[in-house]
Amino acid sequence: MCVEGNEAGMIQLTRLNNQPLMVNSDLIKFIEKAPDTVLTLVSGEKVVVLESCEQVLEKIVEFRRTILSGVKALAPEPKRGSDATSSGNMKSKVE
Repeated sequence: MCVEGNEAGMIQLTRLNNQPLMVNSDLIKFIEKAPDTVLTLVSGEKVVVLESCEQVLEKIVEFRRTILSGVKALAPEPKRGSDATSSGNMKSKVE
């Protein structure tokens, strides 16, 4: 079963043998350029990938933007013009 990167909560990278690899970006501890790109996971496991450090970071940032935009879309809209949020009313209630 093949799942899109964002659906699985992972980013897709490529091993040195051109095989695709899905990585949970929350488990990446370090990204090193030596001369290949080496990911060190929180477990201590090391994974070598074809993508550059910059490309891996771009994928992580894009993945997190996608996640956060989904959270933002689900968040309720703040109430506008209510007495509790009006700065003028807050000042008079405090005094």
